[in-house]
Amino acid sequence: MRTAWPEMELTQLSPVTAVTFNYDYYEDNCQYHHLQHMSTFLPVLYTVVFLVGIIGNSILIVALVCKRRIQRLIDIFIINLAASDFIFLITLPFWVDKEASDGSWRVGSFLCKASSYIISVNMYCSILLLTCMSADRYLAIMYPSTARRVRTRSYASGLCISVWLLSCCLGMPTLLSRELKEHYGKTYCTDKAMTEAKQIASLMILILAFFFPLLSILTFYCSITRKLCVHYQKSGKHDKKLRKSIKIVFIVVAAFVISWVPFNLFKLMAILWGLLKPPDCFPDLVAQLGMKVSSPFAFANSCANPFIYYCFDNYIRRAMIRCLCPWVKLSSSSNNSDTLDTRLSHSLSNFVVGEYATRKRKRSVSL
Repeated sequence: MRTAWPEMELTQLSPVTAVTFNYDYYEDNCQYHHLQHMSTFLPVLYTVVFLVGIIGNSILIVALVCKRRIQRLIDIFIINLAASDFIFLITLPFWVDKEASDGSWRVGSFLCKASSYIISVNMYCSILLLTCMSADRYLAIMYPSTARRVRTRSYASGLCISVWLLSCCLGMPTLLSRELKEHYGKTYCTDKAMTEAKQIASLMILILAFFFPLLSILTFYCSITRKLCVHYQKSGKHDKKLRKSIKIVFIVVAAFVISWVPFNLFKLMAILWGLLKPPDCFPDLVAQLGMKVSSPFAFANSCANPFIYYCFDNYIRRAMIRCLCPWVKLSSSSNNSDTLDTRLSHSLSNFVVGEYATRKRKRSVSL
């Protein structure tokens, strides 16, 4: 039979911030204590993530918004992704203070709810924007004739607005569940106790709003990569540009997977154990500790994207350099819009069109 002090009850519906829970959790044969070494490590890590992420995302947003030439369609998604990360990063100083004060929340109930809500919205916004980006690339590469009619600036802007509205709605359970609790003279920002119905709702939201979009992203990029491999085999040439294009696809997806999947798997495990109510505490403690250990990776994702795009996207690199050093003259030997994404799209779109023309000629000959 599991027992716990009522005022220290841990619930499962929580954003990333809830993984830095603060209470000792007592069971019949085991107990969970706050990880002391994390209280030293996390403030330093979050401070670095805050400074690097704020600077990196600010430069990325300004560079793309103030770009003199017409933006690429994908830049609209990138700007919104960077804005989501930037808004999240603004909340990090509160969590630095929390970790530095050994888990005590000292900035009031409003910021407890608001910062937790923002982090939850950021997670959903990131996964949904990446899904839109992967679907947009899939459409542009696999169905170029349809893409030319559908892919417009208003189309991209409409998708981004829809993503923000949906993410704000998905984050509402977090906003409603967070509260301040007093324990042994300390104030903690934690979750309210949850009923079984709320746990089931949390499970459904996690599956439909995180794991299903993640599966969609992997499906889109696997289809693109498979088409690229067919093109590579038929062309019979060692195309370094196309191979580099595959690399950026995997790096962007891998960065998100490494950052968010471990935390959400442990969160899924915590919700399931909360519903199943096993007789011993060990599985639940593993889930809670896993969420705490994996949470820094989720936070760090918000400062990773500017570096990924700077390193692998020539168009964005040039835009960021112009933003930082407007007096520097960049070589005009290559077209600014000739990026890895556009080379991949043009190469595979031409390949798909060529395949379609070949099939059409074969049908004409057979008739």
